[in-house]
Amino acid sequence: MKKTAIIIHGWDGNPNKGWFVWLGKELTKKGFKVIKPIMPNPAVPKIKPWVKKLSEIAKNSDENTIIIGHSIGCQTVMRYLETSKAKKVGKVLFVAPWLTLTDAAVDETESKEIAKPWLETKIDFKKVKSNMKTSTAIFSTNDPFVSIKNADKFKKTLGSKIIIQKNKGHFEEGKTEKISILLKEIMK
Repeated sequence: MKKTAIIIHGWDGNPNKGWFVWLGKELTKKGFKVIKPIMPNPAVPKIKPWVKKLSEIAKNSDENTIIIGHSIGCQTVMRYLETSKAKKVGKVLFVAPWLTLTDAAVDETESKEIAKPWLETKIDFKKVKSNMKTSTAIFSTNDPFVSIKNADKFKKTLGSKIIIQKNKGHFEEGKTEKISILLKEIMK
């Protein structure tokens, strides 16, 4: 059976730039069906429209499905997996995931307003965990938006395997062309 990879970009992100393009090409070469949607209104991400979009895309998911999220895309993946519409997936990979943000991430009033619902709306981690076989969370030592302290939270709440990369920033698509460890983890 053909494997499917769904890649969800982050806040103000673009799935047609940087490591998203590289990963899509690499997975296609390896026989995956790759889905890289542009999420609704990326500059002002909102929980309901983003989760609804992922629900539509992932409606045929199964244990041959891998979901990869970046930053707020990770939040979207978790929030989808806790819904009643979620179907159990084989693997989830989180790149620069967060449950809390650094002060630098929300230094402007507009950013605070956008981030607030994502930070304050609880996630049912038991439901999330029940809808995935495994998860891996990849962090960077110098991410200006996501504190490395989030790693412990992902390990404790979801049992995620934690990978910490040195000096990779926030893995932004404009600055990061590929994430070799991500592809390696997908292929395990």
